[in-house]
Amino acid sequence: MEETNSRRRFFRGAAIAAVLASVAAGVGATAALAAPGMHGGGWHRGGFMGGHGPMTDERIEKMVKHFAVEVNATPEQTAKLTQIAKAAGKDLRPLREKARDARKRGMELLSAPTIDRAAIERLRAEQMQAADAVSKRMSQAFADAAEVLTPDQRKKVAERMQKRHERRDHHQRPDRPEQRRG
Repeated sequence: MEETNSRRRFFRGAAIAAVLASVAAGVGATAALAAPGMHGGGWHRGGFMGGHGPMTDERIEKMVKHFAVEVNATPEQTAKLTQIAKAAGKDLRPLREKARDARKRGMELLSAPTIDRAAIERLRAEQMQAADAVSKRMSQAFADAAEVLTPDQRKKVAERMQKRHERRDHHQRPDRPEQRRG
């Protein structure tokens, strides 16, 4: 169950990251995405693969506009970021269905009368390939979006991300190791 929630958080975070992709150039978010700890709940706990359903173009536009205000983006930058985020969303949408099917297959395998370890391993390997595909597409979106913003804007994003991480870490209970990240 924890692994399913972890995957769900990963995909949710991945969608939000597409909108905030410009952070990558300033703070190395591309590397962070691939790291084991990058499975956070994402911006406002919503997201592309999360409980609110797939990201629609309307939601992507709204999120990019919100982000653009935070970094004082020009209308031209906002339009380019919207285009990048929509393209990433379009490319990642099919993975949402595949992830849902994989969770269902995993539950079937684990609840079967006989445990098929080979089938479980195949499913695990498939999910690792899917995660790699998401990571690669996100890295592309990060780089594309980073090129749209100025170095000062990327620095501003990095500072805001650092503050968010500090608030998140502060709110987690230090006496519960399972809540610690990083």
